[in-house]
Amino acid sequence: MAGKTLYLGPRLKKLRRELGLTQANMASDLDISASYIALMERNQRPVTAEMLLKLATTYRIDVASLADEDADETAARLAGALKDPIFADIAIEPLDIEDIATSYPGMAEALLRLHTAFGEEQLALAERREESANGGEQGPSDPVAEARAFLAARRNCFPELDDSASALAPKLDSFAAMGDHLLENHQLDLRLTDDGILRGASRWHDYHRRRVYISERIDQAGRRFQAALQIAILEQEAPIAQIVSESRIMGEDGKRLVRRALQSYWAAALLMPYRKFAKAAAEMRYDVEALCSRFAVSFEQVAHRLTTLQRPGEEGVPFFFLRVDRAGNVSKRLDGAGFPFARHGGGCPLWNVHTVFDNPGQIDAQLIALPDGERFVSIARTVRGGGGAYGAPSVRRAVAIACSAAHLDRLVYGEGLGEPAPIGVACRLCHRPKCIARSAPPMGRDIVPARFRESGVPFDFSME
Repeated sequence: MAGKTLYLGPRLKKLRRELGLTQANMASDLDISASYIALMERNQRPVTAEMLLKLATTYRIDVASLADEDADETAARLAGALKDPIFADIAIEPLDIEDIATSYPGMAEALLRLHTAFGEEQLALAERREESANGGEQGPSDPVAEARAFLAARRNCFPELDDSASALAPKLDSFAAMGDHLLENHQLDLRLTDDGILRGASRWHDYHRRRVYISERIDQAGRRFQAALQIAILEQEAPIAQIVSESRIMGEDGKRLVRRALQSYWAAALLMPYRKFAKAAAEMRYDVEALCSRFAVSFEQVAHRLTTLQRPGEEGVPFFFLRVDRAGNVSKRLDGAGFPFARHGGGCPLWNVHTVFDNPGQIDAQLIALPDGERFVSIARTVRGGGGAYGAPSVRRAVAIACSAAHLDRLVYGEGLGEPAPIGVACRLCHRPKCIARSAPPMGRDIVPARFRESGVPFDFSME
């Protein structure tokens, strides 16, 4: 901080609120006027070296904690959003972007969320127009798309649910402790049972017998998650209803999907409390397997939780999450890293989320490059659902999390990745020539006639 004129308004205000102080209280503590506190919080006065020293000694804080370590990342995200053609006629200097990210982080985050929501709406509008142009009738709204758009706009982060779960986590640190909690607070008996009672379900709340049955066929991580999910359903109805009411989702199916996602979010937060998990992730350099061992959870649970570490001021590496089956159908998708994957599957077969099926259960790390030059690190592995007994149906899926290659030095997977693999979001949008994995020609390109030469490449097209 030395040698710089420091404007720390938002962070000073955050510190004051965390301490439970009014501007008058803080002014009295620091022996200055309340109006001066107000000016500093509005960035109309810099925070001097003398004032920093007073803050450190009065409130026993580390001065470095007032520095915004995430300002550079926020500025980069903001600069990316401002490249959208809708802003093409607005001259915004890089220094202005840095000032906004540093001095007005809340405003920057609000703009980024609006831009994400705008992008989702533009894609949905384009799809509706394409359906109309093809003579199709406009159908009902897509509840899955609505739910995903809402979670993306919030960066899949809900601090109010994290705080609630973290408060209970020390007490509910085992399956037995959750059973005691359900019995004491809800007069419900938590039991493991075989499939004869559950008929293929993982969990059943038998309202009349005052029991919660959980399948003994699922592993320990799954049992703990199902018990935590039952507690979320019983105790988090009001805060989850409040969050859902703040969304613009109109259909009941969309609201129901968001409600279920938030219940699962709270359950994961109980098993992996935000601050404890974020600290462990950073220390272990986002080693998914090591985090599984530390928190006694599954690969998919850790991968999912890593997408939620975007609490303002306490952000981790931003990841996106994708789960697909062998046919490429997307069954779960969460975006926290701005990866422009296709809305309805159709991913590139060269991406490791599709190739890990060749080596079930093994983690694969891949450096990937998109046609526009952006690079990402992708960590993928297969996971299995169902099973647990001979003859029981099961399904194998692939889970991938990925983040910008700018975070490579923070990941344990960053060593020895080699050259990036060139992939595309979808064949119709990818203009890479000579791709032997192509399943369709790119839009706007003419197919090259093969009268005199066979290129060996499907859909060989002209680059002119």
